[in-house]
Amino acid sequence: MATLHRPTGYSTAQVALHWTIAVLVILQLIIGEDIVPAYRAFRRGTEISADALFDANIHVYVGIAVLVLALARLGLRLWRGVPAYPEGGSKAQRIVAGTVHGLLYVAILGMPVTGALAWFLGVGAAGEVHELAKPVIIAAVVLHTAGALWQHFYARTDVLTRMLRPQRSRA
Repeated sequence: MATLHRPTGYSTAQVALHWTIAVLVILQLIIGEDIVPAYRAFRRGTEISADALFDANIHVYVGIAVLVLALARLGLRLWRGVPAYPEGGSKAQRIVAGTVHGLLYVAILGMPVTGALAWFLGVGAAGEVHELAKPVIIAAVVLHTAGALWQHFYARTDVLTRMLRPQRSRA
């Protein structure tokens, strides 16, 4: 059930999930290509070297972790809610922010699913979608980071600081 009021900040769990997923996504972008030799061998039905399998397993397990954490984050977002956009921002800024957040959620949910379909079930089309989505998530991460920094340093809002310091609960 969604809350009736908007919180003024993010909870400790929301902040922890945000930064954990961010680190794991960046890790995936850095080591993602390490799965390619194992995937090619898998698709050809040839033997996979121990090193290639190890690298692939890291990518797969981190991807599964991203999916599980993203589902938890989405559930928490729906249950607890999120702070409102900063006062004074334009409608265009809200649209861009909403679009980028939407792309990030689609990516952190969709990329593990397409990767799992390709790896575990051999669905080649899912593997292609997974690979084609890589520049999309990179662009979304860059835009998200740039937007947060712009809000902090230029617009002087609390957008960045509320994701760095969890809101204290009123007990």
